[in-house]
Amino acid sequence: MVAATTVFALAQKAPVPTRVRGAIESIEGDVITVKSRSGEDYKLHMTADMNVVDIVKASLSDVKVGSFIGATTVPGPDGAPKAVEVHIFPEAMRGTGEGSRPYDLKPNSTMTNATVSDSVVANDGHTLLVKYKGGEKKVDVSPDTPVVTFVPGEKSDLKPGAQVIAFMKQLPDGSFETNRVSVGRDGLIPPM
Repeated sequence: MVAATTVFALAQKAPVPTRVRGAIESIEGDVITVKSRSGEDYKLHMTADMNVVDIVKASLSDVKVGSFIGATTVPGPDGAPKAVEVHIFPEAMRGTGEGSRPYDLKPNSTMTNATVSDSVVANDGHTLLVKYKGGEKKVDVSPDTPVVTFVPGEKSDLKPGAQVIAFMKQLPDGSFETNRVSVGRDGLIPPM
């Protein structure tokens, strides 16, 4: 019975996140402490080769046919994918995470990273047709959907209070490390 309870407890253990969204609480040496949006503190060892990317505001008018974008969507009332955010990748990041898959931003959300093949403007927003290896998707984007892009960042951009998305992995000893942090520039909260 003890073995069965242990197996059940292990099966019920929450999965370890692969990213943490929140605010930097502190930086001490090569350890960054991030308070997640849901209130947990994560201490992340920054690897020597860590990449910092800043996230800045952009506009839907910056999305062109041929742009490589990411869109987080949720099903709308009609079942069609509605964008809750769009991020424009710079050309150097073309192909990053290409495809469409479940995402952890909101319940039933999906992340689609793809090339814009068509853009139709309507009174209530845009409809983007995006294509990726193995598929395509229509994404409805309302005028109030946040749109951002990425610019090169530096480790000095990581300061207490900055809003970040830190990509992390758990090490065998239970600690966490990060080799990539996206930081909102000028107080921007990364929407993805």
